[in-house]
Amino acid sequence: KFMAQLEVETEDGKKQIVTTDNTWKITNQGPIQANDLLDGETIDSRNEMPGWNKNGFDDSNWQAVDVWDAIGPDRVAQRNQPIRKTQEIAPVSITEPSPGVYIYDLGQIFTGWCRVKVKGSKGTEVLLRHGEVLNEDGSLYTANLRVPKDGRDYGAKQEDRFILSGDGEEVFEPRFTYHGFRYVEVTGLNQKPELEDLVGVFVHSDCPEVSSFSCSDEFVNQLMQNIFWTQKDNMHSIPTDCPQRDERCGWMGDALVFAQMACFNMNMDRFFTKWLVDIRDAQARDGRFPDFAPQPYDSDIRFSGVPSWGDAGVFVPWDVYVNYADKRILEENFEAIERWLTYIGTQSPEYLWTGNRGNDYGDWLNGDLVKMEGWPENKATIPKEVLATAFYARSSQLASRMATVLGKQDRAKHYSDLHEKIRDAYFKAYVNEEKQVKGNTQSGYALSLYYNLVPDEDRAALAKHMVEAVEEYNHHISTGFQTTKMLMTELTDSGNVETAYQLLLNRELPSWGYMIDHGATTMWERWDGYVEGRGFQDPGMNSFCHYSFGAVGEWIYKQIVGIAPDPNQPGFKHIRMEPHPGGGLTWAKVSLDTVRGTVVSDWRIEGKAFIWKVRVPVGSAATLSIPATENQTVTESGKKIDASETIGKSQDRVICRVLSGEYEFRVE
Repeated sequence: KFMAQLEVETEDGKKQIVTTDNTWKITNQGPIQANDLLDGETIDSRNEMPGWNKNGFDDSNWQAVDVWDAIGPDRVAQRNQPIRKTQEIAPVSITEPSPGVYIYDLGQIFTGWCRVKVKGSKGTEVLLRHGEVLNEDGSLYTANLRVPKDGRDYGAKQEDRFILSGDGEEVFEPRFTYHGFRYVEVTGLNQKPELEDLVGVFVHSDCPEVSSFSCSDEFVNQLMQNIFWTQKDNMHSIPTDCPQRDERCGWMGDALVFAQMACFNMNMDRFFTKWLVDIRDAQARDGRFPDFAPQPYDSDIRFSGVPSWGDAGVFVPWDVYVNYADKRILEENFEAIERWLTYIGTQSPEYLWTGNRGNDYGDWLNGDLVKMEGWPENKATIPKEVLATAFYARSSQLASRMATVLGKQDRAKHYSDLHEKIRDAYFKAYVNEEKQVKGNTQSGYALSLYYNLVPDEDRAALAKHMVEAVEEYNHHISTGFQTTKMLMTELTDSGNVETAYQLLLNRELPSWGYMIDHGATTMWERWDGYVEGRGFQDPGMNSFCHYSFGAVGEWIYKQIVGIAPDPNQPGFKHIRMEPHPGGGLTWAKVSLDTVRGTVVSDWRIEGKAFIWKVRVPVGSAATLSIPATENQTVTESGKKIDASETIGKSQDRVICRVLSGEYEFRVE
């Protein structure tokens, strides 16, 4: 169906309105013979109709349209940014793994399509196939696309077919599909192509980029670039899980862990606001949020009510509010959030979510799913009821905070009381006398500390067990989607900064470094998506462009460089700034354009001195936590800071509050 209204104003000031009515015509004999978002597009240039879009074209053979009389759904303006071509990507090489089969390497996994120049006789068919990686023999790897075969009618072909007219050099470019790829296989040519005959066209939701990051470690720089590319690749009106296979759904558990990092990279206000409408539209009658949105299934029956995934309906509005200070996002979603929490309550006797949890994915793709020799077995998975109850606690806490912002004091107290009851029940049920969290996993300790589900006096004991759990894995990470950034954060906050850096900078499997050392230009879905000597993981679920493990970027922003919004004064009215040098890094800096202006954190180490440049935008204030021991001197612009200028001090930190302006601190 198609509906449009064109308003034309001529040079003499006259206005003409053109609407879609029964005078419009259509034809199915044009050059675009087939198009599909997943499978690709077929263009037959023999069917080109020169001048079809100009006045005077003979359309006598075209058919009259059928007029649709029904009013249909509400017609509203698009809230989020449009999908646009944002960049052209030139290939870096061509190979020929077998005669007549040419592989273009564009050097980067991205989303979109290719524009190609070809010559050939009339009726020649040129086929472009797209994939993320190559097989060992240099051929295109497509098994992870789950292509239709053996009677299976689902999958993503990612193929574009161009049929030549024979009229010299021809240029083809699809318009009604998109692919996730780095490599393009071209067949059907009568001669070897040139490098410049093909160019990639990067296409995604065009949200403004708002930050830049760099540091002294090129691996960390590459990691942050990979995270950024993965985010853009998965922004196509909704936050997709992956851009290549036959899924491309707005999986909510993935977005929950990545939402803050997404806001650090780009302005996500309008994008997430639109997606939250999709989430509310898909909410089940009993309050269950869907597992992904938009939801093509009936949420009353399947794919709904899962811990962490459903909780994105609570977390994402809060993240948007904290970053952009627009409480309308809370007003629009609060009723749906209350319905969700009411549903969880029906499944949580004694305030523990032990009842129905839908498909219950748990801490998705954690270390127990890694396949490698010598790797501990079945010691990474946090019991699902533990994770579920922790998210129930956090969602109730956020609901209380939202109610306070909205002036709903009775609801704020209700959810605050609920949060305390869940917190107490969690501690009694899942933390034993030795202060071990049920399951004794990295994930369990990180989750319990991150959501503050234990008394203050027990935090040190849990942190000790958390470090021991890391040591049991020989200082490798074993967490999944939901808890990886939590582990990094709690290691840092508990004083184990170098342990966190060790996990970040590790190059052995499983690690971010292993991905990059094996050619990753975006984030892998699995820690072991590819293993040297073993090959690829299960092709049924093995994306090489999946942002969830990229949530570590949030830790890099907040803990390495030291910039975080303050939920109590949203929109960066007040900024928390607390860098943690370590890991051999000698400098790190970030510039972040917030709704109030640009925030800068820029630190470096010169000899024994720590130098930190800070910019706080007009109308904002910041609390700075400066790394300095009791024996070190702290100066700002050459002047020593005295006790009257600080608001706190610890064994290794000096804390002060500053207003807008530029500052340079020196510690030595």
